[in-house]
Amino acid sequence: MDIEDDIRNALSVLNQGGIILYPTDTVWGIGCDATNYQAVDKIYRLKHRIESKSLIILLSSFENLATYVRNIPDITYDLLRSIENPVTVIYSNAWNLAPNVIAGDGTIGIRIIKERFCNELIKRFGRPIVSTSANISGEPTPSTFSQVSEDIRKGVDYCVNFRQNVFTQSKPSTIIRLFENGEYKMIRY
Repeated sequence: MDIEDDIRNALSVLNQGGIILYPTDTVWGIGCDATNYQAVDKIYRLKHRIESKSLIILLSSFENLATYVRNIPDITYDLLRSIENPVTVIYSNAWNLAPNVIAGDGTIGIRIIKERFCNELIKRFGRPIVSTSANISGEPTPSTFSQVSEDIRKGVDYCVNFRQNVFTQSKPSTIIRLFENGEYKMIRY
């Protein structure tokens, strides 16, 4: 199966409210339509994760950010451009997303994806995709497909084939909390 088939199959599942297991620009993740409450709920149940722990979403471009975050600080673009590694930014005032993907305080973690497969998938899908590590809550984060548990593999509606045979260890993204006044705080680097 080639990358094009994987994208088509993943899109079919996402459009039907299903969940996918897929390689991100960092680690293997579980994803769904970030605007679909029921799909997001499936991920919480699969991971045995409490809803008070919000999820990260992926976007394909900076231009889509205003669709899901109100009041984007002026520093945002320069900040994102200055960090070479994948970076997840926690923004205030999330909107146009499933309520269960947004934290109780109204924040949302968003990563603008550059990696080829995810970027193309999100562009074609036309909506953000959830990205949470492909593990049961509390278990180690899988950086390769071989580290993903059978429970997770069997619990998703589609498992992407792309990069299953890549064994390079990767790490989670840098996380920054960006406040509306333009100040920011490094949470994980």
